[in-house]
Amino acid sequence: MDGQRGFDFGLWSLIPRPVRRLPADLSAVVLLVLLASLSAVLPVVSETPVRIVFGLPLVLFIPGYALVAALFPEASSEGSVSGEGETLTEGRGTANDGGIDLIERVALSFGLSIAVVPLIGLGLNFTPWGIRLGPILVGLGGFTLAATAVAARRRRDLPVDERFAVPYRTWFKSGYEELRYPDSRLDGALNIALVCSVLLASGSVAFAVAAPMQGESFTEFYLLTEDENGELVADDYPQELSVGESTELTVGIGNQENRQVSYTVVVAMQEVETDGNTTTVRQSRELQRFSPTLADNETWHQPHEITPTTSGTNLRLTYLLYEGDPGEDRSLDSAYRSNYIWINVTR
Repeated sequence: MDGQRGFDFGLWSLIPRPVRRLPADLSAVVLLVLLASLSAVLPVVSETPVRIVFGLPLVLFIPGYALVAALFPEASSEGSVSGEGETLTEGRGTANDGGIDLIERVALSFGLSIAVVPLIGLGLNFTPWGIRLGPILVGLGGFTLAATAVAARRRRDLPVDERFAVPYRTWFKSGYEELRYPDSRLDGALNIALVCSVLLASGSVAFAVAAPMQGESFTEFYLLTEDENGELVADDYPQELSVGESTELTVGIGNQENRQVSYTVVVAMQEVETDGNTTTVRQSRELQRFSPTLADNETWHQPHEITPTTSGTNLRLTYLLYEGDPGEDRSLDSAYRSNYIWINVTR
């Protein structure tokens, strides 16, 4: 008692009383929301598998569990459990008729999460913030914490012997006794095999999350223009220009190589001669060059102006993408990626 009192006046007393009074399962919900949010925004942690470990439950299970807890605060009519996890009544026919058992609660939690999360995303899509990491965390976390608060209030309004609570202490005690005192040697061996199987499965999942298989590696390379609304589109490229007349284009790169890459973009105006399926470059003048370095899954856009200095028909404005320094050989065949448009330049 003295130890508990000393603890209450220590760090435990700094926690708000409503949080201290939360049932164990609702406290775990709040903790998981906080851990998932922190793992998604902290600079170092967000680049590790920890973000996935805490993020998946926040998307697939936690919001639904909080909503189910708010809708069904009472224990199952088959037997209610107290806050200590011990069965107190069997077959109550009063308020407990509205309760659901633990298996139904878990199944509904997954189903409602799958239904609620897209609805939150749809709502965010019609807000000025859009569907981005920050708004998603605020939306999911806010909904989950609000449902948790409602669930805690509704449970407190019920008699103690009618409240739902996860019987974790009973599970732990039963599991410990089963492992420590098996009915026979065969049961003991099966229990050990079960524990080893669980550990092996958990280790396999952890390894899959920590070292996921890399998908196909590639680089996106594209050319964009700006429409009347200021949006970048892959359309309406210039076809007719005059010498000295400028037009603005935007070249874009999307790094999906699963690694950091240093690129070189060479912009050239080429006079070409075509003979059937053969195209020969008669003259090439380099107009601009860019050298971005992109991390994996990073996108880069570079607006720039093109100003022809000589006239010609069917001039090819060519964009060549290289990994690293392209050297002296700059052609469509030697480039990693390439884009071009045809332009007529008049005087």
